[in-house]
Amino acid sequence: MRHNKKFNHLGRTASHRAAMLSNMAVSLIMHKRITTTLAKAKALKKYVEPLITKSKNDTTNSRRVVFSYLQDKYAVTELFQNVAEKVANRPGGYTRIIKLGFRPSDASEMAFIELVDFDENMAKTPKKTTRTRRSKKSSAAAAEAPVAETAAAEAPAEAPAEEAKAE
Repeated sequence: MRHNKKFNHLGRTASHRAAMLSNMAVSLIMHKRITTTLAKAKALKKYVEPLITKSKNDTTNSRRVVFSYLQDKYAVTELFQNVAEKVANRPGGYTRIIKLGFRPSDASEMAFIELVDFDENMAKTPKKTTRTRRSKKSSAAAAEAPVAETAAAEAPAEAPAEEAKAE
């Protein structure tokens, strides 16, 4: 029975799992999106989100703590300079997992994990238009009718004034 066993071991020893998650976290921070299996993406989400939260507070101690997890000074610099600025006002949920389907070779469920604030395609989602039951033709015709009437009313009023000036 699996009582009180809260995280996925991913079929690896503790040291192999820690190294793999560290490397995946560095790749995610540097590239902003990586493709992996769904199980690894879920494990990575739990691994990297506390590090991003830690990066909001740019102190020497928080940099050292994050470096102890990542072991890559370029990734730590990227995290504290670029990523922390974008997520400064976000209270959590810095990553998004999107399922991609199954891998052909072994049918593993694939997904990509990305940093939410760095995806321009999702940020530019078109605004949904609200649909009504009313016909577009009747409302368009009704809107044009008053405009046509006012234009017709103004035209005869100006025409006699122009004729008077011509004589």
